[in-house]
Amino acid sequence: SDSSCSNFTTRLYKEKQKNPHSLKINKETSDLIKSLNLLDEKGFDKMSKYVILLLNENKKYNLISKNSENVIWHRHVLDSLQIVKFVNFNQQSILHDLGSGGGFPGICLAIYNKNPEFHVKLYEKSIVKSNFLNRVIKKLNLNAKVINRDVFKTKILKGYVVARGFRKIDKILKFSRENCLEIEKFIILKGKNAQVDAQKAFKGSDIKYSLEESITDRDSKILIF
Repeated sequence: SDSSCSNFTTRLYKEKQKNPHSLKINKETSDLIKSLNLLDEKGFDKMSKYVILLLNENKKYNLISKNSENVIWHRHVLDSLQIVKFVNFNQQSILHDLGSGGGFPGICLAIYNKNPEFHVKLYEKSIVKSNFLNRVIKKLNLNAKVINRDVFKTKILKGYVVARGFRKIDKILKFSRENCLEIEKFIILKGKNAQVDAQKAFKGSDIKYSLEESITDRDSKILIF
């Protein structure tokens, strides 16, 4: 409703005034999050806390590029949240995030999720990043679990597989064949070379794939197979 939209915008503005350095959200991004129903008030509160935790941790460890800190809500949060439309969160399932790093997209999707029967698993081999992800999960009380090991030495069974800034498409395709069973959908956030890379990787394969447009970067794509 217009009233809830107005309240949402007012809340964003108040949060920004309260902690302008940590929030780093502009009106265009907040309007997009609002119009796509990606976060309700509770979700926005949790996401704001996550952003603050991540930016503080980023002072010590390189979780995201320093150049992207000022656009964290658009470049990282919104970029991660845009894939919710490809996932059915209303079922009993698991979402596996390969190479979670600082938590994109896995933590964002765990914040979005409201179904206790839908679980998020974050695969991260770095102990530093895994410790950070565990702190975030505990602090925000998220239905998520960190798997601190090399994902290439792991078998993944059922549900969805997502990845962002992970390996090249051919490596992910090889991983899907050798390490995964009964996966409903692979959703991979890729950059500007996605089309060429996908054509090369899937050449000679009978696997059907699609490349969806990204709402955060017109050169980027979302690979689904």
